[in-house]
Parts: sequence; structure tokens; C-alpha cells
Amino acid sequence: MLTIALTMTACSGSESDDGAGGTAAGASGTVRLAINPWIGYEASAAVVAYLLEHQLGYKIELKESGEADSWKGFEDGTVDVVIENWSHPELKKEYIEEKKVAISAGQTGNKGVIGWYVPEWMVQRYPDITDYRNLPKYKDLFRTDKSGGLGQYLAGDRSYVTNDEALIKNLALPYQVVYSGSEEALIKAAQEATEKKTPLLMYFYEPQWLFNQLKLVKVNLPPYAIGCDTDPKRVACDYPPYLLDKIVSKKFADTGGKAYELVKNFSWTNDDQNAVAYDMAVNKMTAEAAAQKWVEANKIVWQDWIPA
Repeated sequence: MLTIALTMTACSGSESDDGAGGTAAGASGTVRLAINPWIGYEASAAVVAYLLEHQLGYKIELKESGEADSWKGFEDGTVDVVIENWSHPELKKEYIEEKKVAISAGQTGNKGVIGWYVPEWMVQRYPDITDYRNLPKYKDLFRTDKSGGLGQYLAGDRSYVTNDEALIKNLALPYQVVYSGSEEALIKAAQEATEKKTPLLMYFYEPQWLFNQLKLVKVNLPPYAIGCDTDPKRVACDYPPYLLDKIVSKKFADTGGKAYELVKNFSWTNDDQNAVAYDMAVNKMTAEAAAQKWVEANKIVWQDWIPA
């Protein structure tokens, strides 16, 4: 997955104070939007970018950035917007509470789920495999040349929100975390495991278009309770539910004008995001074309995002 940052420069005829960013809004009309490495994020960014360009007259520049690195841009002026944030209390503390260079711009409407998953065929063949307490007896089923004598747990990009190494250690599970390196690698592994009926235990999440194509079943870890993940090294519980939100630089909030208002108003569902992501990933549409398709079919959803 690409990570992108969008820079919108006001087109001729747009209002002079609709931009934000490293220089004064009225001078440059620039908005910088960081995109993190998963296609759901790209889908949200594509729609916001399309509307900024075609409804508010901004131009768009793209730049790669990882999750934590995106927040550094709030301080150095290279990022104005993180359009989909998965909690990150440590980053909120640093950049919102302490450095005061960022603020929350409200929820995206997306409900995030992170967890451990196996293909549906494995549950049909091994009905008790979705209880984490039974995973030790299936260790050899998941063993690969990358996991040594342990079972393999396939993770994604190292920058993703993850407690898996601590979970495996603290739950005393005989497994080794193996990083696939990307969302694409996780998706390919899930598709191959479903098609060829090969064992797979993996990190995955929603919203995600792949659930429209095949069935994965979530493994039941010890239930999440508030505070159970406070110490990352001692985590022994499932991931919390995530109400995804938008983070913007304080400067962008103060000077971003209509661009900031659109970002603040942006709110849609998991199904909306998955529809755009599916067109990008499966139908091989460009981000702009997928966004345009969604925008043309969903005016009733986005018309209220556009500032008066």
C-alpha cells in the first residue's frame, strides 16, 4: 500500500483563505493530508481529496507517510490532516496535550476492529480453534520455515497498531510473530489460505473490503476491559473497539477555512469505505475514479459535508 500526503493548492477563483499548511492559508491555499499504508485509509482520503478538488477548487499533491511519522508532520508543517486515526493515545498525548500542535476533528463514522483471524474452512474442520486456549495444540499446524519450531502468527506492516508479540508472550502461546510487511501480503495470504485450504493464523481488521470476497473468523482472545492494555508490555487481552477519528494540525484548524470544515464534517460508514476500497483493489480503478464513482452515487451522504 502506498502512503500519501495530499497537498491542495487553491485554484483560480477559489477563496483565498480556504487553505492551510506550512505558509499562511491565504498565501498558498495548501492542505497536506497524510495517508497511512492500508487501502481503507486511501479510500477515505480519495473521497475527501476528490471533494476538495471538485467541490471547493483545491489541487492535490501526494506524499508517502507512516502512521507515527504522519504526526511528526503536525509539528514541522508537512502534514495538516490524518484522515483516519486508530486511537494512538501516546501520540495524542505528545502532539495534542503536550506540544499542542494538533487537535481531534471528530470521528470518521468508521468502526474499527483489530484481531486474530483464521479462514472459515479451519473453523469447520477444527471447531475449537477460535478459542485462544486451544491454539497450543494446533502449533504444528501453523508451523512454517519462518517460525522455527513454533506456530506462525502472520502480522502485517510493522507500523500498524499491534500488541501481538506481547499477547503471545503473556498468554504463553507457542507461536512466533512473522511480519508479512504489508496489507497486500496479508490479503494474498488470506486468499491463498482460503483457496488452497492451507492453515493461517493472522492479524487483520475491519473495515476491509476483503470481507466482501471471503470469510475469515475471529479468534476469541481474553475479553477487552478498560485499562487492560495500558502497559503495552503486559497486554493479555483482546484489542478494544475503535471509533476512528480525524486528527488535524492546530494551524490547519485555525486557518484551513472551508477545507478544514469539509474534513471536520466528513463522516461515513464501513460499507461506504469498503465500496471505494473494493473498486480500487479488485476492480483496479484509480483512487480518483473510485472516489468519483462513489461521489456520483452518494450525493445525499456527502452534500452535508460541504461548507455553506
